[in-house]
Amino acid sequence: MYPTDQPITLNSVTITGPHQPRQEEILTPDALDFLATLHRRFNGRRAELLAKRDQMRQRISEGYTPDFLPETRTIREDDSWRVAPLAPGLKDRRVEITGPVDRKMTINALNSGAKCWLADFEDSSSPTWSNMLNGQVNLFDAIRRQIDFTSPEGKEYTLGGVQLVDRPTIIVRPRGWHLDEDHLLVDGEPMAGALVDFGLYFFHNAKELLRRGVGPYFYLPKTENHLEARLWNCIFVVAQDELGIPQGTVRATVLIETITAAFEMEEILYQLRNHSAGLNAGRWDYIFSIIKNFRDRGDDFVLPDRADVTMTAPMMRSYTEQLVRACHQRGASAIGGMAAFIPNRRDPEANENALAKVREDKTREASDGFDGSWVAHPDLVPVAMEIFDAVLGETRNQIRSRRREDVQPDAAGLLAVSETPGSITEAGVRMNIEVGIRYVESWLRGNGAAAINNLMEDAATAEISRSQIWQWINAGSTVQLTDGGTRTATREWVQELMDEEFGRILETGRGEGDRFDDALEVFASSALADQYPDFLTLPAYRRFLSAQAPERQELAGAPA
Repeated sequence: MYPTDQPITLNSVTITGPHQPRQEEILTPDALDFLATLHRRFNGRRAELLAKRDQMRQRISEGYTPDFLPETRTIREDDSWRVAPLAPGLKDRRVEITGPVDRKMTINALNSGAKCWLADFEDSSSPTWSNMLNGQVNLFDAIRRQIDFTSPEGKEYTLGGVQLVDRPTIIVRPRGWHLDEDHLLVDGEPMAGALVDFGLYFFHNAKELLRRGVGPYFYLPKTENHLEARLWNCIFVVAQDELGIPQGTVRATVLIETITAAFEMEEILYQLRNHSAGLNAGRWDYIFSIIKNFRDRGDDFVLPDRADVTMTAPMMRSYTEQLVRACHQRGASAIGGMAAFIPNRRDPEANENALAKVREDKTREASDGFDGSWVAHPDLVPVAMEIFDAVLGETRNQIRSRRREDVQPDAAGLLAVSETPGSITEAGVRMNIEVGIRYVESWLRGNGAAAINNLMEDAATAEISRSQIWQWINAGSTVQLTDGGTRTATREWVQELMDEEFGRILETGRGEGDRFDDALEVFASSALADQYPDFLTLPAYRRFLSAQAPERQELAGAPA
């Protein structure tokens, strides 16, 4: 039994997080050895690539405009190469449900009737130590059909009677490269959250998944270029060799959710070609990336209210159509994004509005040639399924039938930010403030997927909220006021609105243990800062760590 009152070191890995139930089943000596191998082999390269992100951001700030890479032209112009054939469980992905890896969501997702489940350790999960470790327990149990859950109210959740092969295929999304896992140290150095999430899931489940007829599949988030995809490919090769699993068993779908990655879609597929399962249009992080990278490039790169940045905006149409073309040209799946609207069973009018928005979104994606799309709620699975069924019929995807040869690589289209219709309004500023504060408060309590005003908010949408405020202030944007006038966005004025909105939030009632004061400080320090923080979640994560017992922090890294 591990001690519960202090960090311990096993096989050169120090565990500093508070003890969790069944921790010994996941953090076994052999699993920790595997994590240490991954860390020592690849963490240095991760650090180099994170530094390259900063260099690219600085170049863009100085006037560089991203374009298709001349040094990889031969890859794009070579029509002969294709990615690996579609793997078992990934041939039909017409509807994928997304959500965090808590026990209730795991059961609901596997009972949802979707074709795949994105089991999310990233944007819809708050990376508390308990969430991350218990998520591994939940996946371990789900794969072996030994999972159930009873809510505090006494409601029981169990898996239905169908076999694993008839359930949604599990696709795990680890954390992005920028996030550390401060509760696992190798040689005194925090591990990458991505390596922890990937490594533990792969180590414990790869062989069991193969025995059951599928494989270890992953979504790779926030990739910024093909070199980062190459790093993942190297990790897959080493991981498969370490466990004696055939090369090509791992399959990965890369989320194209950064503007720089949009110019390297074919190169990303190429780097992962023996392990590739396709690309996904990660729309919310993509919008965040555009704001983040061009935040100080003037009015041509200032977007209107978040609600106005729809998938029909020219830059978003260009992005999604080029993604489908790149995938289908190389034999890969193209998966659409998630509409933020969610059903509300207590409000029939809001519910019907949400369903109509989702139908519109999924109809467009299916018509554009996507092979599948995401939903965030079980009630939306049949809605999206009906739309893709009507387009696909008996076929499992559109890879061969919708090559989208009518679409050509178009750098200008990807950067047509100024053509986005809409306005910057006081209502939009207020919405960003409310959503940002409410979401961060939820995140700090361990809930990374929050239903706010009939929209499903996650870390990506919160990033948009605080980034838009920062950009509007620093660009001196003109805001249309509720009373019909206009004014320039300033820190002082936005601070006034923030005070008002925070007061309204508190009027709805405070609960025991709420984190609204912390949430206001985290959000305000990000949205109103002189220097733009790269990620909202980084200072928020520091809040998690500072809440731990001081003596535990002092002992971090010390052997037991």
